[in-house]
Amino acid sequence: MIELDETDRAILRALVADATVKSSTLGRRLGLSQPATWRRIKRLEEAGAIRGRRLDLDLEKLGFGVMVFLGVKLATKGRVSLEDFERAVTAIPEVQTVQHVLGLYDYRLRVVARDLTDFERVLRRRIMTLPGVGNVEANVVLSEERRPGPLG
Repeated sequence: MIELDETDRAILRALVADATVKSSTLGRRLGLSQPATWRRIKRLEEAGAIRGRRLDLDLEKLGFGVMVFLGVKLATKGRVSLEDFERAVTAIPEVQTVQHVLGLYDYRLRVVARDLTDFERVLRRRIMTLPGVGNVEANVVLSEERRPGPLG
């Protein structure tokens, strides 16, 4: 675990809010020079605290109006079954995230689709035909609120 001071936390909060902010702009906000800000960001990246910077796409504006969380319980278990399932499910473009979880289900998937008819197609033709799939439970997202995260 990396030790974070308040300046590191402020940098991380700012980058979570806008990953495109320039180190010079961020430095001015925090009362640091651009090189000092850049060095801190680089240290956080090298320590693995920052794994990358991603685009935050508005999926609805891109035509994906439905988001569903699926709980998937595999019918068969074992290292080979898990690996086969993971390899196959990550190849489905509508599956945005795959989480191996402990609890009622083995996996939690975040799936996007154009509409409910499109989701049904993805579920029936792609997900239900994956290796080892047993039970599936779907939870359709009605709305989503974003929170700043543990750094405030």
